[in-house]
This record gives sequence, C-alpha cells and structure tokens, in this order.
Amino acid sequence: MDSLNSLNAFVQAAEARSFTAAGQQLGVSSSAVGKSIARLEERLGVRLFHRSTRSVTLTPEGAAFLERCRRIFSEVEAAEQEFAHSLGAPRGKLRVSMPIVGMLMMPALSAFMRAHPEIELELDFTDRLVDVIAEGFDAVVRSGDVADSRLVARPLGKFRFRLAASPAYLKRAGMPQTPDDLLQHACLHHRFATNGKLERWPLRRGRKDLTLDLPTTAVVNTIEPLIHMAEAGLGIACLPDFSIREQERKGTLVSVLDSYIHHSGTFRMLWPSSPYLSPKLRAFVDFMAAHLFT
Repeated sequence: MDSLNSLNAFVQAAEARSFTAAGQQLGVSSSAVGKSIARLEERLGVRLFHRSTRSVTLTPEGAAFLERCRRIFSEVEAAEQEFAHSLGAPRGKLRVSMPIVGMLMMPALSAFMRAHPEIELELDFTDRLVDVIAEGFDAVVRSGDVADSRLVARPLGKFRFRLAASPAYLKRAGMPQTPDDLLQHACLHHRFATNGKLERWPLRRGRKDLTLDLPTTAVVNTIEPLIHMAEAGLGIACLPDFSIREQERKGTLVSVLDSYIHHSGTFRMLWPSSPYLSPKLRAFVDFMAAHLFT
C-alpha cells in the first residue's frame, strides 16, 4: 500500500509539475510529497525529477516511469469498475476533452450532472488535438474525422452551418440574395485557435465551391461572441445550427442564403478501445447521444 501511495504521489506531481499542487490534490504537505518521491527514487535507484526552486520537470527515466504508472492505475481502476459495474452504479471522476464550441453544449452537460450526481465531471475545453490515451482522458468529443485506430467512436449527432443575422441588421443592410451580395455586408468571422486561419464559409453555387474575399468586420476565436455580435445587429456570421436554435426560435436571428450552404458535420464521442466500458463512461456516452441535439 505504501508503494501505491508513493506511485500516486509521483503521478500527481508529474502531471501537475508541482509538489505543492500534488500535495493539495492528495491532502498532504508538499514536503510529504517530496519525501515520498525521494524514497521512491532511492528504491528505484534513478532520479525521476529535475528539481529547482520554481518548478520540477521529469527526467527521461521519470517520463518512462510515468507511462508505466498510468497503466498500473488504469488497471486498478478497471478492476474497481468491474465491481462497480456489477452493482450498476456509475460513479467517480470522468475526464472529457471538449471542443471550445462545446460551451454551447452546456445544457446537455448540466442535465447529465443532475442525472448522475455521483460522477465527477472534469471538462477540458480546447480545439487542440489531444492525445486521449497519453493525456489520461476518458473520452473526447470532436467534429473531425477519426484517424486513431486505438479509439472507439460513436456519433452523437449531425449539424449544419447557417449564415445568420438579426432582423434589424437585415432591415438596415438589406437581405442578401446571392453569395456575391455578401461582399457589401458586414461579415463576422471565426478564426481557428489552433492554426490562426479564418474558418471558410462553406458557400457553393451548384456543384462549385465559392471562394469570396469577404469583408472582415470582426474576427474572434470562439463562437459565443459571434452569436452575440450577430444578435446585436453588427453583421452576418457563419454558425453551426445547434448553436443558434434558441435565437432562431425567439426570432433574434434568422438565416440567409440557406440554398448556397453545403457543409455539414458530425460530432463524435471517442474513447480508448477496451473490451470493458466503465459504467460512468457508458452513462455519459449514452446520455450525450440521446440529449445533445434534442
């Protein structure tokens, strides 16, 4: 048991890059964490961390040892979950990576938390392509194609893009009839945080994709400000349909040029392939598939 406690202290310190943060997570002092890791290093005969007054970093041996420890704790958790599964009680921490646009999925996520109060949901919002296994996530939600054979995927629902503006803006600036009309409008753009590129508006005439040099009235790297600016009558924005359903229902936003928009996408839940799906993960996957786009 003391060995497992030492391994746990090491993993917490390695992931936080801080003895102090590890101590806070474990409910002990930073010096206790340091002593535990020192005993572990003495027992192994290797140095696991480079230490300085401001930070700790893993040595090459420490990095290799961390991967081993993660596998050990994964096996321990799997054993615990097998017994939990027999009792049918989803519980425990669930780490999920969500795209930044996932903030717009909060109604479904909040409903899940109310339905499963014994599951501790830890959400990481980023558009970075995370390594699900190496970074210790239970699952990720993404809209791109699946290219990792180590992962299992389940579709959560499809979405389409819409060009949306407020009725007040369209009354003032006029209703665009063709994509070329957009050249005379205020256009609100989304920039990808991962590569700095503007997201292309998926315009098409017939079977031909259109590339227009649209005005850049505003550029932001998250979706929520675009919705706010469009509602405020500042221009036209290209937005996923699920993100503006409430605004369309209330009439604060209306779509334009629907027949010229061709792109659609699919949100998927991805998780590490395993013969055993934990109760907490199964509960999350099933719930999100049933409620995300309802």
